[in-house]
Amino acid sequence: MPELRTRRRLDQPRLGRRRLDVDPEEFARLSERAARFLGTGRYLAIQTVLVVVWIALNLFAVSLRWDPYPFILLNLAFSTQAAYAAPLILLAQNRQDDRDRISLDEDRRRAERTKADTEYLARELAALRLAVGEVATRDYLRGELEKLAERIGAERADGSGRAADRVERGAGRGRGVNRPAGD
Repeated sequence: MPELRTRRRLDQPRLGRRRLDVDPEEFARLSERAARFLGTGRYLAIQTVLVVVWIALNLFAVSLRWDPYPFILLNLAFSTQAAYAAPLILLAQNRQDDRDRISLDEDRRRAERTKADTEYLARELAALRLAVGEVATRDYLRGELEKLAERIGAERADGSGRAADRVERGAGRGRGVNRPAGD
């Protein structure tokens, strides 16, 4: 079977077709800029001036009439503008919705993390309160020391001799810090 040239073979795609390579992200950014401009007062002022000049020239400048009274060409220009403006504005709104959705998802995740951190800190704080409740506080120790001081003062007042005897007897037994108990 004779070999067919590559251009005539139906089982292989043609090479050499050139396609318009448009970056969708770049096109979307461009459409957002256009949509932002279409929504400004500057655009409305420019369009109003152009329409007034268009109508004035077509009504009063008889030699320049390119669009007589029903202004069909002006109507066509407005229709074309609307046909392009509406999709551009919708594309810009869709991109803004996507950005808002991503932002809301990030906010939701951040709120969940904050809530989890807050709950963790609340549990830790409760555990610390329980632990501090079991620890002797300064006020508790101060109260106990005052009770002991009062008891010692009362014993001294009751029988100052008995307390002194006990102290002397304890020291006289030879049970000091450095001496063994058997001496």
